[in-house]
Amino acid sequence: MPELRKDPILGRWIIISKERGKRPTDFIIDKDESKGGFCPLCSGNEKTTPPEVLNYAPAPHIPNTPGWDLRVVPNKYPALVIEGDLDKVGEGLYDKMNGIGAHEVIIETPNHDEAFTYLPKERMKLVFVAFRDRLADLAHDPRFKYVMIFKNHGRAAGASLEHSHSQLVALPILPRMITSELEGCLAYFKYKERCIFCDIIHQEKSQKSRVVCENEKFIAFVPFAPRSPFEMWVLPKQHSSSYVSMDNRSFDSLTELFSECMLRLDKCMAGVPYNFVLHTAPLRSQPLDHFHWHFEIMPKLTSIAGFEWGSGFYINPIPPEEAAEFLREVQI
Repeated sequence: MPELRKDPILGRWIIISKERGKRPTDFIIDKDESKGGFCPLCSGNEKTTPPEVLNYAPAPHIPNTPGWDLRVVPNKYPALVIEGDLDKVGEGLYDKMNGIGAHEVIIETPNHDEAFTYLPKERMKLVFVAFRDRLADLAHDPRFKYVMIFKNHGRAAGASLEHSHSQLVALPILPRMITSELEGCLAYFKYKERCIFCDIIHQEKSQKSRVVCENEKFIAFVPFAPRSPFEMWVLPKQHSSSYVSMDNRSFDSLTELFSECMLRLDKCMAGVPYNFVLHTAPLRSQPLDHFHWHFEIMPKLTSIAGFEWGSGFYINPIPPEEAAEFLREVQI
């Protein structure tokens, strides 16, 4: 029989459709074929992108030239622009403002054919360090309230360029998803005086059925009410509300765990398209006792159609306990 599961943070209901139960090999994944041709993100093509705002290089380095390990550039076709004022106005009951923000591309490797999942650990670590450094820098702009950091991998997940990259969008308002998450966490904290994510970590560690992997500082598990088959969350075991507070010593542990998650996912379903998103506290907020930063990794294996759009429900054809078991047992 299908099962309805409620997300304890957002109150969102998920349908686990066991009758549609699938193994990883049952999902049909359309392989992305290389387009070839010119790539603006490759080493040697630095002059074709906007001037970089950050680069990491193994030696003293001239900006916007080859020799880098990672670079961050403004998006050439930004969703929001950094120049100007917000100019909030109302038209009757409607509100609007100028599209002020920042839209940047984190170019994760100079090598075109190097996938994020198989990046050398030192290079993958630079990606996570860049996320922190850009968050800290953009927090100095009082117009911005939140920075959404995300990665689209594969055409089905929204990637328009083959070269491995992630993106960030700095926003002048809090996204509705983050607001709802903050509200759900605060309601739980007011009732129990504990962080709901800390309680989830404790329960997942004790039950073990949804845990994928863990190390001393981080844990990865399939959530109780996942929207997507093989969805995973990665969290620090020690309470922390802001990713900006990450210390340099923790990046090795985060990289080890995140790399293992991605390898397990790819071994289950080679070439699977996916998105991952960082959920962190709003910019310039004080440490929050009720919120816990985390990554959400969502493979793109199902389609959102009329029922999902109309109801807000997601249908997942594999129970999270089974998904976690597949991910745990695959050989990497």
